[in-house]
Amino acid sequence: MEEMAEKSVKLDLETFSCSICLDLLKDPVTIPCGHSYCMNCIKGYWNGKNKKGIHRCPQCRKTFTPRPVLEKSTMLADLVKQLKKTGVQAAPADLCHAGPEDVACDFCSGRKLKAIKSCLFCLVSYCEKHLQPHYDVTPFKKHKLVEPSKSLQENICCRHDEVMKMFCRTDQKSICYLCPVDDHKGHDTVSAAAERTERQRELEGSRQQIQQRIQDREKDVKLLQQEVEAINQSADKTVEDSENIFTELIRLIHKRSSDVKQQLRSQQQTEVSRVKELQEKLEQEITELKRKDAELKQLSHTEDHNQFLHNYPSVSALSESTHSSSINTRPLRYFEDVTAAASELREKLQDILREKWTNSSLTVTEVDVLLPQPEPEPKSRAAFLRYSCDITLDPNTANTYLLVSEGNRKVTVMRQPQSYSAHPDRFTEWCQVLSRESLTGRCYWEVERRGGGADVAVAYKNISRTGNECGFGHNDKSWALKCYQNSFEFWSNKMKASISGPQSSRVGVYLDHRAGILSFYSVSEAMTLLHRVQTTFTQPLYAGVRIGWTGATAELCEVK
Repeated sequence: MEEMAEKSVKLDLETFSCSICLDLLKDPVTIPCGHSYCMNCIKGYWNGKNKKGIHRCPQCRKTFTPRPVLEKSTMLADLVKQLKKTGVQAAPADLCHAGPEDVACDFCSGRKLKAIKSCLFCLVSYCEKHLQPHYDVTPFKKHKLVEPSKSLQENICCRHDEVMKMFCRTDQKSICYLCPVDDHKGHDTVSAAAERTERQRELEGSRQQIQQRIQDREKDVKLLQQEVEAINQSADKTVEDSENIFTELIRLIHKRSSDVKQQLRSQQQTEVSRVKELQEKLEQEITELKRKDAELKQLSHTEDHNQFLHNYPSVSALSESTHSSSINTRPLRYFEDVTAAASELREKLQDILREKWTNSSLTVTEVDVLLPQPEPEPKSRAAFLRYSCDITLDPNTANTYLLVSEGNRKVTVMRQPQSYSAHPDRFTEWCQVLSRESLTGRCYWEVERRGGGADVAVAYKNISRTGNECGFGHNDKSWALKCYQNSFEFWSNKMKASISGPQSSRVGVYLDHRAGILSFYSVSEAMTLLHRVQTTFTQPLYAGVRIGWTGATAELCEVK
């Protein structure tokens, strides 16, 4: 009885389930072909699949034109309602039907259930019911069961319709046991299991290598994180210490300024008192002299000669004068010496802060945890050639009076402008050109000049292309060695330095971009250093050449 009831439930579930949502019918509707669906399910299906007004049944594929009018089936709705009252809300696990994305049981007839395993020997997928023989029957127990797969048919040989249980190492493909007889005759063939075992071993080795590299990189990341923390801690401590030092320095300067001010005011008061004292003495003498002058004037008007002569001796006698030579005056400088001393102190402090402090105290050591330390600059030409780079000139940067030739390695000054197309990178004022390749890391190249002098230079790509200041060495974006017939000059940021050295038609240039080193060499039988620059390069550099004499040439040499 229980078995019959169970079959009845299964029947009811299958009968009153929507084949679209696989659940019990909700607001059931029956279309003209007789199949029933949830109203929302069939509406959604037709809305998504509607093409040219044709509407099709998802099960029997019958088409309807125009679209049928859907009405709720009252009888079906009542039956579903009665079925729900039995307490059955959903299909049991063993009646879980396969959806569009599921692997269906190959043994089920009619509406198929979801497969729970696939057999690599049978090349068939099974639901729980049809899989049972693989657990109960002894020969089936040896079969290889895997998770449900839709690609089982890919294990069938398309030529012989046999299971591919072998592997051809010659062609690197899976084959069946008949393939070595014809298409793969004489090839190196093994069983698929043997090939899998070997490849599995290789896979495990690769995984071990990957895991080791992961561990190494995790250690490197940890080192870098520690370095970041150390940098932050060092920077924070240095900022705090430097702020305290500068605060103390400012305090000392303020104290010194206050002391100097106090001394100046004290000396000012002393000097003013001394001068006022002398001033009062002079004013008293002037009063006395004016009184004496009045007496002498009065005596000069006496008409009685005897009276004049009697009074003259007492009136004409003058007291001792405060002569101006006794006044200790200064040459109108007074405290200018103090100003000069303060100015000298200021200039010394500026020099310390601008030069010594910038070049040493504030030089931050570059973080270099994983990379090797920079190598020393090469000494011999053979050592330099290890860093030789293949450089060509960019015609789009060449001045119109320059002819670029020899595979874009040679440049010549022409009498007439060349027919270059307009380009924003072209130099318009100076007869100069940049390389096509950018330069970073350690690089070495040589420039051969003929028929006159030339400028051998490096520059940033954003150097100006117009105006007088776009010339190599006449701005802060380029560095240039000017090679004359009998002398050299180095130019950078409009500043020049005269250089002595042996003359040669060939100049070698060595660049260590990361270390900020740029060196120029006179190249002949031996290499002679002409000039070395130590700076900080903030952008990739480009090799540059400038020539200014008609017919003169410069060429980037192919060095090996």
